[in-house]
Amino acid sequence: MTHAATLTNDALAVLNTTRSLPLLAVVSVKFAACVTKWATRRRTRLNLDQLEAWQLRDVGITPDAARDEMRKVFWRA
Repeated sequence: MTHAATLTNDALAVLNTTRSLPLLAVVSVKFAACVTKWATRRRTRLNLDQLEAWQLRDVGITPDAARDEMRKVFWRA
């Protein structure tokens, strides 16, 4: 399994203040960060369905909370 590194708001703020990057580069990085965040949410929510009740309790999530999280669409936090 691979993990994609996501950019924090601080990292994106640096890109906004840097004058040397063209606008298209800044927009592309923001788009890539957004898509990466969405993909991570989708993968995580799909994997919640594979966990047993004891595993959910181990990470501090009730089965009902996991079910609610799985029902969310990937663009919702």
